[in-house]
Amino acid sequence: MTAPGLLSAWIRGRSPAPPPDLLSRIEALAARARGTTIPTDALLDAAATAMADVLRGGCLTRGTALDLLAVDALVTYAFEAAADDPEQLDARTESAMARIAGLAVPFDSR
Repeated sequence: MTAPGLLSAWIRGRSPAPPPDLLSRIEALAARARGTTIPTDALLDAAATAMADVLRGGCLTRGTALDLLAVDALVTYAFEAAADDPEQLDARTESAMARIAGLAVPFDSR
C-alpha cells in the first residue's frame, strides 16, 4: 500500500479534496515515507519527517506554511486510515503522540 503511487491514490480518494498546491505537497511528502505496509504508519512517518525538516529550518517564514498544512493533512489522513482498524486506534494514537512530541525535544534548547 505504501508504494508512492498507491499511497497517492489513497490520498486522492479522500473527500473533500485539498486545493491543488496542497495536494501536490502532500503527495511529495508522502512519497518520502519509509517502507511500511501500513498506511497509517506511512502517513505518520511522512508527517514526522516533514515536520522535523520544518523544525530544523526554523519554521519562521511564510515559506513553511504549505509544509505545515501538508503535515497537518498527513496526520489527519493517518488517523482517517487508523479508523479502519478501531481495535488498534488507542495504541496508534499513543504512539503517534509520543512520536510527534519527541520531534520538539532536540529543539527545546534553542
